[in-house]
Amino acid sequence: MTTPANSLDITLHAIADPARRRILAALKQRTAGAGEFSGLCGGDIEERVKLSQSTISHHMAILTKAGLVDAEKQGQWRWYRRNEKALRRMVKSLRAQL
Repeated sequence: MTTPANSLDITLHAIADPARRRILAALKQRTAGAGEFSGLCGGDIEERVKLSQSTISHHMAILTKAGLVDAEKQGQWRWYRRNEKALRRMVKSLRAQL
């Protein structure tokens, strides 16, 4: 069972890495995208944050598992976007605990 404290720990771990914060910033700048699912594909993220594809995949898995990023596969591409509701919930939880 995931408690609010555990959830906050998971999300804080996800944003502890500067590269993941750069990814979240890049996703924030991009709100329009391909089709119904707005966001960036892995290649777009790779270009913006200047990291290798395998490193991007690693970071995206952590951000997705923490619920801070939503992912959708369209054809051969995986598109990512920020989960604004989860980010707001994290900030609210952090404020409540400090």
